[in-house]
Amino acid sequence: MLRSITIGDLLDETAGRFPQKDAVVYPEKGLRYSYAQFQEICNQAARGFLSLGINRGENIAIWATNVPEWVISQFATAKIGGVLVTVNTSYRVHELEYLLHQSEATTLLLIDSYRDASYLEMIKEICPELDHCKPGELRSERLPHLRNVIYLGEERQPGMFLWSDILSLGAEASDEERIARQQSLHPDDVINMQYTSGTTGFPKGVMLSHVNIVNNAIKVAECQRLDETDRICIPVPFFHCFGCVMGTLASVATGATMVPVIAFDPEIVLDVVEQERCTALYGVPTMFIAELNHPSFPGRDLSSLRTGIMAGSPCPIEVMKNVVEKMGIREITIAYGQTESSPVITQTRPDDSIERRVTTVGRAHDEVEVKIIDPVTGETVPPGVQGELCTRGYLVMKGYYNMPEHTAKAIDHEGWLHTGDLATVDEDGYYRITGRLKDMIIRGGENIYPREIEEFLYTHPKVLDVQVVGVPDAKYGEQVLACIKVKPGEELTEEELLAYCEGKIARFKVPRYIQFVSEYPMTASGKIQKYKLREQAISAFGLETEDGIETA
Repeated sequence: MLRSITIGDLLDETAGRFPQKDAVVYPEKGLRYSYAQFQEICNQAARGFLSLGINRGENIAIWATNVPEWVISQFATAKIGGVLVTVNTSYRVHELEYLLHQSEATTLLLIDSYRDASYLEMIKEICPELDHCKPGELRSERLPHLRNVIYLGEERQPGMFLWSDILSLGAEASDEERIARQQSLHPDDVINMQYTSGTTGFPKGVMLSHVNIVNNAIKVAECQRLDETDRICIPVPFFHCFGCVMGTLASVATGATMVPVIAFDPEIVLDVVEQERCTALYGVPTMFIAELNHPSFPGRDLSSLRTGIMAGSPCPIEVMKNVVEKMGIREITIAYGQTESSPVITQTRPDDSIERRVTTVGRAHDEVEVKIIDPVTGETVPPGVQGELCTRGYLVMKGYYNMPEHTAKAIDHEGWLHTGDLATVDEDGYYRITGRLKDMIIRGGENIYPREIEEFLYTHPKVLDVQVVGVPDAKYGEQVLACIKVKPGEELTEEELLAYCEGKIARFKVPRYIQFVSEYPMTASGKIQKYKLREQAISAFGLETEDGIETA
């Protein structure tokens, strides 16, 4: 049974059922909200956003790690119909400017910095007008839609609101407008926008509605048997659906407790699970590998763990076995999907055999249709035959923001979303992902599209041609390989090319391997054979062992 409810109403419903239960716990900050307290601060922030003049359907971007303000903003914006636009924490100037411009975001919330990147410096580089404007009155030449910048810190910045300003505005405002706005919203409204790259080389804004993500969160929770007694450790980033749908929204849908980790660190994750007696743990395979191999892992009391999700990247079978046997997460599930499907399409169940949980990505969720088709004819293929996985139902996105042509390519006239992933299904309905129609690289849970990197590297004045492919990696699943042709008469070094990437594209997109080539392997019709580039690189860099790692 699907629910037709907005995110704001869902929070109110859960707070009414479990007012005194822990809703959000941040051990790193000593912060703890009951559901009643969390509901109230979300309402206060919602009133603050309304005081800025934010309208229903307006796009509000957030660029931050898993800080408390992130999850508060997620539910506060949902209560007033603001569309939360999630920004990857690894983005740099070029990517940030593109996202803010393409999304037509009117408001940006951001932290000071992450790792070695100063977010403040980057937004000031794009919008130097901030130095000379009042908060809320930004008029940017490069970002004409952006009006409000909200700094999630304590030190006042030129041209920006502080988070405390938003809460102060919310404390002073009446709740009547917020209630009226919340009641005016419809469950089919777009409420979340996630940017995912594409074969065009440019990220696309995936528009997701309340119905899309609330119901997906419920289905994800059901597959883990979550209820109000569970406590979910969420070290995966909120800017992905893994964090903000499968994590925070699934918690609110069931009354479970969210226990976020601000930025992934295996020792902090292990500490949090122990201290808060978490019953569920989320992560991409690289996170579980880091936890299992941390020096402090032996002797840890992880006996509270029961379930969780490993997703975002192909899951090595040995890692899965170690999570079950060494971490004791007997009911760990594997989930598969993509942002365009809200995100989960298939998932294993706790009572599936260990063999099923390490060799498949489970069965389709309830209320979800899945078929595997011949990519050439479009005909459905029988069990055991590889084809493209397609899905249909409530979970399919509303489309790509301001990109109708790309939407039409992704969703056919019968409503089927074409994932671009190759898969097989057995007689019992269990799916196995076998490859990708397109050449997407999945590095540690991050989707990387070669065309985007290729188009960037083409801008180097010495590069004649570039082909980017994924090569196997024991830790991250895949790494980026760039095969470069240098312009005649020029010389280019690996160090020079890497320096060119620094600060311009996200670190996870920077090639791990670079090969300088004079020719590419071609088909008779003149098409480049990327699979041969991959095979050559495996041999050249001695990656045969990594290529043999078996995944589901």
